[in-house]
Amino acid sequence: MKRLVFPLAVLLTFAIPVIAQNHGGHPAGGHAAPASHAAPAHKVGGGYIPSHGPVSHTPLPKQSAPGNPAAPHVDATTGHWVGHPAANANAYHLDHPWQHGHFPDAIGPQHIWRLAGGGPGRFWFGGFYFSVAPADVAYCDGWLWDSDDIILYPDPDHVGWYLAYNVRLGIYVHVMFLGT
Repeated sequence: MKRLVFPLAVLLTFAIPVIAQNHGGHPAGGHAAPASHAAPAHKVGGGYIPSHGPVSHTPLPKQSAPGNPAAPHVDATTGHWVGHPAANANAYHLDHPWQHGHFPDAIGPQHIWRLAGGGPGRFWFGGFYFSVAPADVAYCDGWLWDSDDIILYPDPDHVGWYLAYNVRLGIYVHVMFLGT
């Protein structure tokens, strides 16, 4: 029995740190996207990662398709960004765009960020802080602020905003960078 205790203790000593490591490879807390960008069995969320952000606005249909949320989302079967509200530009107008600067780290589908806490008014990951646009707060009901993965994309229509896409839910919202 004593012969087994020492090797087991050594094994555990080396195994625990390996298990606890962030295997994402991104020093600030983000991690690389999985190799597959395949659409899930359902049409929204479920781990689908859009290969690019919206080109411009796509109005939200008056009646959403069955199974699709009545919120801005990305259709996983087509890759279309649905509900990007360029028509509601007043809700996203900023008198001082980029007042806290631009996000200094990587954005886009190869860079997944894990939320680390907060809520719509102020959330963070990797030492960076953001807030959700007041017009979009209702759309992030159901976000897990301490564990959901998000991807940031540039907003082509609203200066000073990024789009935070929730990989689990397939919903995106406008977010402002608040700094580090």
